[in-house]
Amino acid sequence: MFKNFLLSLVFLLLSNLGFSSSKPNILVIIVDDLGYGDLSSYGATDLKSPHIDSLISEGMRFSECFANCPVCSPTRAALLTGRYQELVGVPGVIRTKPEDNWGYLAPSATMLPQALKPLGYHTAAIGKWHLGLDHEAHPNTRGFDHFHGFLGDMMDDYYHHRRHDQHYMRLNQEKVNPKGHATDIFTRWAQSYLTERKNQKDPFFLYLAYNAPHTPIQPPLDWLKKVIKREKGITEKRAKLVALIEHMDHNIGKVIATLKETGQWKNTLTIFVSDNGGQINVGANCGNLRGGKQDMYEGGLKVPASATWPGVIKPGTRSDFSFLTMDLFPTAIEAADGTVPNGIEGRSILPLLKSGRQAPFQRDNFFTRREGNQRYMGDSSWALRRGPWKLLKNRPDGPWELFHLENDPLETTDLSKKESQKFRELTTAMRAQIQRGGTVSWQKPETTKRR
Repeated sequence: MFKNFLLSLVFLLLSNLGFSSSKPNILVIIVDDLGYGDLSSYGATDLKSPHIDSLISEGMRFSECFANCPVCSPTRAALLTGRYQELVGVPGVIRTKPEDNWGYLAPSATMLPQALKPLGYHTAAIGKWHLGLDHEAHPNTRGFDHFHGFLGDMMDDYYHHRRHDQHYMRLNQEKVNPKGHATDIFTRWAQSYLTERKNQKDPFFLYLAYNAPHTPIQPPLDWLKKVIKREKGITEKRAKLVALIEHMDHNIGKVIATLKETGQWKNTLTIFVSDNGGQINVGANCGNLRGGKQDMYEGGLKVPASATWPGVIKPGTRSDFSFLTMDLFPTAIEAADGTVPNGIEGRSILPLLKSGRQAPFQRDNFFTRREGNQRYMGDSSWALRRGPWKLLKNRPDGPWELFHLENDPLETTDLSKKESQKFRELTTAMRAQIQRGGTVSWQKPETTKRR
């Protein structure tokens, strides 16, 4: 009897400290091209995002989360491997047309679902994949037990779900042809998956990737009318984007509601993040930051993000700890009581989530983008962050610039000539990273190419 009493006491103490006797479910919600200022909780005044805001308020809001790249595929590759994107073969966007493609996900790279499955997790990817169209790069091949989503990059139409007239919607390996808006579809699929898992003993890892609010800016008509009626004087361009974001927010609310209704919420670590900054020419709000999607300036890299974990992360907390999306890989593994693989550049922020405190990482942060389409012709843009210093080349044909972000957060004053020693120091480090990335192929090996 006394032994049972002690066991009960230990369990109670651990619970009060925020530790669970079982491994948490892990839900990563990644959205597409959401600007740093395009949530109510991040300062938007013409937009209402009550569901995402509520999710953020129940956990930790990050003000210094950075995408590994200002475009889609590289950031997703970094998040799911814990490595710099160029070191896993995805320095640029993976595209349908070979002449425009600049990426091939390295078969040797360990993906997050592959690392979680030995820890007892059922793994699922729902929504946008964008990491390869071939069997070798298919989600089922790369560790996901279940895939229900879109293999390609952007959709040409949110209702027809095609890209360059190619059909990329899949249920695992099978083509499917669902009806409706893609955001609604991915939500239904996520809800179905969560409902199916509610009575299972093994925890799940769900990677839920929305296309929204990526172009085409195509909200449901009723959502657009609601925004236009409410926001007097709003431009049509901005209204369409706001409506698309608000519709996405509504759907994310449905997913969270399902988690709560099924009783899974209390034991789920939920991470919310955008893959890069907002696209300015379609009306995105990147806060007061310079630039947006495709830019190596802060508007292209700094993204809204949060983590929620009932009983572990204190609700309503905020953190200005600086990290990259690739750091979510080791964080998830450690949250699952696993050992982080050797050889990755990502660093876990689990101590931050549990205590609200963590020592800064002692590393340089590199940002790379190499593109092969007509505009870039295989050229690259780069950035390096070391403490308050930031070195960047925003366009392949542009100059190298140096900024001190603590003194100049809007990146207005280039210090490359005035601070010549710091400039040489950072360009040397950047050059070494460029050389390192150049040793990894971004193309499918000839021996495995389809004939």
